[in-house]
Amino acid sequence: MSGVDDDVRRSVARGRETLGAMLSAAQTHLQKVAIAFLIGFLGSFYALWLYVWDRLKADLFAEIPPAAAEETTVIGKTPFEVPLLQAKVALAVGGIVALPVLLYYSREALRERGYWITVDSRWKVALIALLAGLLFLVGASYGYFVFFPLMFAFLAENAVQVGFKPTYSITLWAQFVFLLMLSFGIAAQLPLAMTGLALAGVVRYETFRDKWKYAVIAAFAFGALFSPPDPFTQVLWAVPIVGLYGLSLSLTKVVVTLQRGGSAVDVRRVLRERWRAILAVPTVVAGAVAALIVAGFGGFFNRTVVPAIPYFSPEEPVFKYIGPMLGLPRDLAIAVVAGATFLAVLVLAVAYYVYRAIEAAAATRGRAGDPTAIDLGSLDAAGVRAAPHETFRDLSEEEAVAQASKATSDGEPEKARAILDRFDEAEAEAAAEAEADDADGATTADTALDAEHPGEPGLEADAEDDSNPFLSRTTGVVDAFTTEETTEEDVGGYYYDIAFVLDSLRSRAFLLVGLFMAVLAGTFLWLYQGGIDRIRADFLARLPAGVRAEDVGIVALHPTEALVFEIKLSTLFAVLAILPLVLYYAWPALRERGITAGDRRVLIVPRSRPQ
Repeated sequence: MSGVDDDVRRSVARGRETLGAMLSAAQTHLQKVAIAFLIGFLGSFYALWLYVWDRLKADLFAEIPPAAAEETTVIGKTPFEVPLLQAKVALAVGGIVALPVLLYYSREALRERGYWITVDSRWKVALIALLAGLLFLVGASYGYFVFFPLMFAFLAENAVQVGFKPTYSITLWAQFVFLLMLSFGIAAQLPLAMTGLALAGVVRYETFRDKWKYAVIAAFAFGALFSPPDPFTQVLWAVPIVGLYGLSLSLTKVVVTLQRGGSAVDVRRVLRERWRAILAVPTVVAGAVAALIVAGFGGFFNRTVVPAIPYFSPEEPVFKYIGPMLGLPRDLAIAVVAGATFLAVLVLAVAYYVYRAIEAAAATRGRAGDPTAIDLGSLDAAGVRAAPHETFRDLSEEEAVAQASKATSDGEPEKARAILDRFDEAEAEAAAEAEADDADGATTADTALDAEHPGEPGLEADAEDDSNPFLSRTTGVVDAFTTEETTEEDVGGYYYDIAFVLDSLRSRAFLLVGLFMAVLAGTFLWLYQGGIDRIRADFLARLPAGVRAEDVGIVALHPTEALVFEIKLSTLFAVLAILPLVLYYAWPALRERGITAGDRRVLIVPRSRPQ
């Protein structure tokens, strides 16, 4: 019998057929596809050879201290390692360049099989693609210009400090750099992804807003996954992602608000009602800017503020003379700057008041239409108490608590109390309805059973036992330990044993984790501050007489190799430190499960068997 079912065979066959149809349809244009591939391949190959490697080393090692920079090199372990790496990268680039050309010339075959997506508005697709490309470029640029220089400075200095020589393999180094840069580019798509999901209705904006704590945890978790295992680089990875999530959340709120209430707002009416404030704000700002220029604020800033800023020493003045810079007389130049400031602030003021009107219209529409679409965050305490009960029936307990916590943090305890009260009322009402439905269902079931099996004894008790999920589940658990078929080979039995032992350690978890972290941190600090160098010196001192110590060196082929070694060794010492304590605390549970016996105060001592 084959391990592949019919669905998998059909899927593979359709894939082969589609690929064959694509190549067949594009065979008259394969020369163009090949030319695109060769352009990408040869261009990237020679760019890597002539320019990219040197530029990468110069930019990414720019922040390494001079003493560590002299020891840091990138090498090829074999004569063909560099050409093969360049060929691999060039193949990937050539394939990426040729793929759009191949898809374009095979679009008819894909359209016949339903794989070609037809869009009504091409400019929207082009705009989304442009935004995705720009976001990817921003994320990759942060990794290249900010993250990598600081990270390599830390890693190289750490390796030199512990007695290793940072001699990176070019393959490992390039893979590390490219994968991390790719992770930054993908993470930068967060604003586009959140906005698209909210607009499509897949994930509501309120979900993104209420689950921000999980997003922060996820950012640091992915930071631990993609970056080296040290707090410094993990923070460099995670903090920008958290900030990006906050920016994406604000952008998503604006876009969703425009979608919900944009059609209900008359912009001319907003301008008529708010024209005083709209004109007052840019007038005040433009007047303040002109007054500061006339008073000589630019010269004061250059002379007093700039020298006091640490790590900032521009070659040219931050604020220059406005007249020569614009090529106009000073008074006219000041007027031009004030006018440009007025127009810029005017646009922002109009956008702000229009958005506020749209936001109010969206909240009103939610209250007038679907009760579940009401945004509790935009209501006050009175609005919460006046909201329909359907609004709270669809809330989960976590969402209600999150809304109340947000209201409390915003200084609205009355609103928080109202949210919890309304949620409790909705829960009580739902529980009462469920109890009534259960009672009706039980009555109907009993009537049907009596009619089908009149006078049959024991039927009611059996039905009651079967309808109790707790009893049925408990019976299944007990059967795992009592049935005769259960043997020592039963995986389920081992699972329950392990769960029972771990549960017995729950009360001691704080002590165990605290000791584990203390030993791990202490060992890591000792290794980081020269402990490995002492171990290396002791090792070199024990070499045979015919081997000179200066001829033996320890190199780090991967950028994180020294740091990972320190983490692994520290973790091993921490595990060994808590292992006796774990055995001591788990001994009663192990003895109860029949896994061990004897006195727990005596470990790893064989008992004497009776003669």
